[in-house]
Amino acid sequence: MLREVAALRGRGGRATMAEFTGQRGKRQEDSGLGSILDLLLANARLVLGVSGAAVLAIATLAVKRLIDRATSPRDESDPKAEQKTLEESWQDLALIKATPKLPKKQRREDLSEPLLSPARPPAPEPRVCSAPPETPQVEFSPPRCLTLQEKLLSHYSSRLAVPEAQASLAPQLARSICAQLQNFLQIKCPELPFGSLFLSGPLLDGLGALAADHIHLMLPVVLDAALWSLIPGEDTVVRNPQYWMIKRTDLEYFPRGRSPWDRFIVGRYLSSNALNETLHKMLVASINWPAIGSLLGSVIHPVVASQELKLEVKHDQVELSIALFPVVEMEDKVLLAAPPEGLVENLWLESFYRAEVSKLKELDAGDAGARQRCLHILNGVCKSHPALHKLSGSPLTHVVLHLSATSSDWAEESLADRFQQVLEELVGYLEKGVLPSYFNHKINLFCELLEEEIDEMGFMLYRAVSEPELLLKEK
Repeated sequence: MLREVAALRGRGGRATMAEFTGQRGKRQEDSGLGSILDLLLANARLVLGVSGAAVLAIATLAVKRLIDRATSPRDESDPKAEQKTLEESWQDLALIKATPKLPKKQRREDLSEPLLSPARPPAPEPRVCSAPPETPQVEFSPPRCLTLQEKLLSHYSSRLAVPEAQASLAPQLARSICAQLQNFLQIKCPELPFGSLFLSGPLLDGLGALAADHIHLMLPVVLDAALWSLIPGEDTVVRNPQYWMIKRTDLEYFPRGRSPWDRFIVGRYLSSNALNETLHKMLVASINWPAIGSLLGSVIHPVVASQELKLEVKHDQVELSIALFPVVEMEDKVLLAAPPEGLVENLWLESFYRAEVSKLKELDAGDAGARQRCLHILNGVCKSHPALHKLSGSPLTHVVLHLSATSSDWAEESLADRFQQVLEELVGYLEKGVLPSYFNHKINLFCELLEEEIDEMGFMLYRAVSEPELLLKEK
């Protein structure tokens, strides 16, 4: 005790009697606690054996350290006291966790078992699983921003490619149906001089179809040029140069019945509507499509409600829509029996599809250009956006042909520049509301668009001129 008083005096006499009494009381508590722990350890050696007592001693020592550290006052003047306390606590906790578990106490039932029990097979040694090799950490570089050129090529290869199986199966089915229909017409209408049916459409003409789901079936109508003549659409009541009328001539010298097509005359003009109605009745009621479909391993249904001549074909690998078009070729014109909606039923639509395909291939072959690829991407973009759907097909083709007359660089390296330039040209045509045909400037390819549709298309394309990536996003 004298040493403790001297120690207190040596600190400058700042210690009070209460501190001295507290330290003395703590010493007494520690000595009492130590006596209890010594007694427990001595008895534990008898009960648990040496190893068990050692385990218990380690755990008890760790707990005692925690209790001492929690009850002892902390020196406020030492800034590292708290850090030391935490580190010592983590060490004590690690000491407790490292203490091995005591062996399981035997049950009363186990003690009653006979001593000479049959020997059990030795337990297999536990397999030491080696730690899996550390995977080397790969430093990921930030994603590189793709250019518009790269995005267009990626869009073309990933989203616009038609599976080869479908691209080959669809034409095969269409040709088989074409042969069946040709045989039927020859038997049912031998007096009508139909030409040989042939297939048409982007899937067969190399313009890059978006899907193997549409094919056109062209049915030539062979006319005698001495009995028929063409009347331009601007000279008729419709005043539309895109449509033509086919007039029966010299009725005074060659009366009705001289031509096998006289049965479809309405007011001295060959009626496209009357011809379509006759063919529609044949497709719906006269042809045994279930039998033909079973031969081809598919199901074929004519579309009854539509005014167009359509067949829906369902196969295990592809679903196909086939549109039948009677076609007249006279005076270097290709006319389809596709009259506009309304009361006028004698009009024939002039088609430039064959000329479009021929011109595009000719231009690309001349300079190894990418016009067809650019057009393919543009068609895919417009068909994926409902607001731009009516621009796909012929209007886009004519914009590309117009631009080819002023821009000569159509190499694949300039695909992004030409793509943006086509968008700018489209915005300009929509602002005017006029897109002249490349083959006949009198024809306005926007004439059937509503003003609201033109405004919606123009607004969307105006945004896309500054940010073309908007059009490449899926809708």
